[in-house]
Amino acid sequence: MATVEAPALRAAALASARPGLSASSSRRTVGWQAVSHSAGFKKLAESVRGTVKVRAVAEIKPATAESAKMKDVARPDSFGRYGQFGGKYVPETLMAALDNLEKTYNETIKDPAFQAEFNSILKDYVGRESPLYFAERLTQHYSRPDPDAPADSPRRIGPHIYLKREDLNHTGAHKINNAIGQVLLAKRIGKKRIIAETGAGQHGVATATVCARFGLDCIVYMGAEDMRRQALNVFRMRLLGAEVRAVHSGTRTLKDATSEAIRDWVTNVDTTHYILGSAAGPHPYPMIVRDFQAIIGREAKKQSFEKFGRLPDVLLACVGGGSNAMGLFHDFVEDEGVRMIGVEAAGHGVHTDKHAATLTAGEVGVLHGAMSYLLQDSDGQIIEPHSISAGLDYPGVGPEHSFLKDIGRAEYFSVTDDEALQAFKRVSRLEGIIPALETSHALAYLEYLCPQLADGTKVIVCFSGRGDKDVNTVINLLGEDL
Repeated sequence: MATVEAPALRAAALASARPGLSASSSRRTVGWQAVSHSAGFKKLAESVRGTVKVRAVAEIKPATAESAKMKDVARPDSFGRYGQFGGKYVPETLMAALDNLEKTYNETIKDPAFQAEFNSILKDYVGRESPLYFAERLTQHYSRPDPDAPADSPRRIGPHIYLKREDLNHTGAHKINNAIGQVLLAKRIGKKRIIAETGAGQHGVATATVCARFGLDCIVYMGAEDMRRQALNVFRMRLLGAEVRAVHSGTRTLKDATSEAIRDWVTNVDTTHYILGSAAGPHPYPMIVRDFQAIIGREAKKQSFEKFGRLPDVLLACVGGGSNAMGLFHDFVEDEGVRMIGVEAAGHGVHTDKHAATLTAGEVGVLHGAMSYLLQDSDGQIIEPHSISAGLDYPGVGPEHSFLKDIGRAEYFSVTDDEALQAFKRVSRLEGIIPALETSHALAYLEYLCPQLADGTKVIVCFSGRGDKDVNTVINLLGEDL
């Protein structure tokens, strides 16, 4: 399948970025799969009616903390890039649709009528704003004796933990914020057939829900393995009127579902809008998803001043593709005193081949239309990820996360399946709130983070979703051993 960069141009760009790499040895796979490279693409091209037009010849260099002052950096730039990351690496047939989507979005997002409709639906249908909840017993759990107090003093110190309760949204997760925004965009473009990919099922449920609300056709692609793990969400999608198409290729998980959704979109681009669920994929999707999810961070900032009179000290969120984390982080990026921490899935451990820790252990490449960190082998082929969490079981990550990592603005760590399971149980018992396995990864990192934090440190965890969907998975793993 032809891609935005013609093979010869792609090979030339790779050769310029990697000395000794010839056109004949350039590493690429069909469609939107991985392209291995190092930093320094010197040409960014767009397809115009089957031909290639050079859009820029300036070398794209990795950003650094010195070169990227957040107040001065456009995110993304005019080419849809965040530093060296992002862009559009897509089949020629999709360029017009992406350009039209970007144009419509840029016009629509400034329209007061659109904003009024969007905010009204978020309030009356989704139930926003979501609470910022002080997790008192979790805070007590991570407290420690005050070393400066008398030996017999009961005084304890430690961080104060707050949960941004996206699990209380209609459908049970943050995903509906983006689904509503994109369906409203699809209506403006005039497309009535909606497709989506899903891993944990929450984005599929959210998309099916909003399509039912607006009377649109909905098709959701889901890996067969994820359908097994998330049978409850499959039933919910079908109950809502969506057609759920099982994907049996590859590892039968999120990456493969995304690839099938893209194939559908290529074939039906004139009638179909693809609601990408994460802050990944080709421009303008990372920007659009981030902006629709940024309501999380805007609310959290306002609520912080209401709850404790200042900005938080630490933001913590799980990262797969990265939409909930980017939604929380975005409004705080310029607040350099606020630490932003993303937590990936280490699976069986990052020292094994069974993990999904893209930012922790990945390399730069191109997957599903964008340049970002991804899991790939020495030949540029995708390494299949693993996570107990279907929503984190993805070998790539959104380009803005890659950018924030490289400039040192955000920190990224990983926790294992076992650590996430322990957090799943711990938070359920301490707070009476069952977290999604995705959310449990962020909660698990508190074990490492809290002992390092000063007394009174304000920590906000994005509680991205509820764990009802994961109960069967946990039963199968733990049985009665709770």
